[in-house]
Amino acid sequence: MELVVKSVSPETLKTATLVVAVGEGRALSDAAKAIDVLSGGAIAAVLKRGDLAGKVGQSLLLHNLPNLKAERVLLVGTGKDAELSDRQFKKVISGVLSILKGLGGTDAVIAVDQLAVKNRDTYGKTRLLVETLADGEYVFDRFKTQKAEPKALKKVTLLTDKLSVADVERAAAHAQAIAAGMAFTRDLGNMPPNLCHPTYLGEQAKALGKAYKNLKVEVHDEKKLAELGMGSFLAVAQGSAQPPRLIVMNYSGGKKSEQPFVLVGKGITFDTGGISIKPAAGMDEMKFDMCGAASVFGTLRAVLELQLPINVVCVLACAENMPSGTATRPGDIVTTMSGQTVEILNTDAEGRLVLCDALTYAERFKPQAVIDIATLTGACVVALGGHTSGLLGNNDALINQLLDAGKLADDRAWQLPLFDEYQEQLDSPFADIANIGGPKGGTITAACFLSRFTKAYEWAHLDIAGTAWLSGGKDKGATGRPVPLLTQYLLDRAGA
Repeated sequence: MELVVKSVSPETLKTATLVVAVGEGRALSDAAKAIDVLSGGAIAAVLKRGDLAGKVGQSLLLHNLPNLKAERVLLVGTGKDAELSDRQFKKVISGVLSILKGLGGTDAVIAVDQLAVKNRDTYGKTRLLVETLADGEYVFDRFKTQKAEPKALKKVTLLTDKLSVADVERAAAHAQAIAAGMAFTRDLGNMPPNLCHPTYLGEQAKALGKAYKNLKVEVHDEKKLAELGMGSFLAVAQGSAQPPRLIVMNYSGGKKSEQPFVLVGKGITFDTGGISIKPAAGMDEMKFDMCGAASVFGTLRAVLELQLPINVVCVLACAENMPSGTATRPGDIVTTMSGQTVEILNTDAEGRLVLCDALTYAERFKPQAVIDIATLTGACVVALGGHTSGLLGNNDALINQLLDAGKLADDRAWQLPLFDEYQEQLDSPFADIANIGGPKGGTITAACFLSRFTKAYEWAHLDIAGTAWLSGGKDKGATGRPVPLLTQYLLDRAGA
């Protein structure tokens, strides 16, 4: 979908559909007032009849209003409050898009400045609008013989005042880059695991490296992992016929002397649980266990499109966790790249086993900060549901930066404690550390495990087990989160 930003009077635009706001109590936005006057009071007459109350989410399509160049006018209800919440605003925009897609018109005009959102300026509001439109346009039908019908809606014009044009254009550019990153993440997550395996992810990284000159890509195989001493990572992969891959993508957008920000992604392309096998029901969704790595891909894609003036390193730990005669057993002890030994009490707690070696590997980049992203624990879903990502770490400033980024991006996280008392749950009589800490505080003890490997730098952990995909039904699929949060964090660091 093409996006255009203009600053003209709405009644002068020739378009298939002009979208304007109407509040409760017959409250017309400025654009609606101008159209009402030009059309001889057509909108006021409709409201007087009670055809539209103006409540949030209500809509009414008017055809062939006199003296207008627009073929249709779509009235959208914005409620009685002066400002909409983020959730209300997204529902309004989603409703508008649904109507527009059902019409025959190839274009539409939306009067951006007439829609007010709480705690959001023009930039923030536009970001939310464009990302919501892009989300509603996403389709994954690669493996369907009958493809989705071609989209009739080709172009959307965002209408604003002259003073806001620069902010709207900047927001639209950022939003389109984030939307492209989210779509990339969703495509990877939705791919079937027989095709999307560690080698495939390595090929995707190499393709990105060829497309962008300032992106250096390395894909390390199992021989290299053994040379690095990644015994924990290799243990997870040893039950599968699919070989593991450590993918390293180094984006140089800043000065050579500037320390990079490092994103570490869990890339378990399918998780059976290994010998500690999962229940059969819903196991197909374990193809989404690589969404941490997929979100790093998506975030990098957004950074590449925007060419942010910072340095970013992406480290993806990719493996498949399968049960077999060569698989790791409960009770096995492995040696990590850091030299610490781990007793594997549950082979289904495999994400932390690949991440710990990747986090140790990240030290070599002397990072400003390291953020790992993982669909790590079912306990996080129990604690926070599917709306909010879990956030833990060893640096308060970094935690607050991520929380703020999540609020601005409407991709929120919530901090959980990382108190020393929880560390004791990981004690092992046979090794330095156990890979599980019992049934209590599972999200926290998983982060405690990772914290043992992050003492050399500022670190935060995002548990996206509840937010990375939607389960069951027709809406099942990857969400693209937390690409908005991570991209906003990097936009903030870049001063963009």
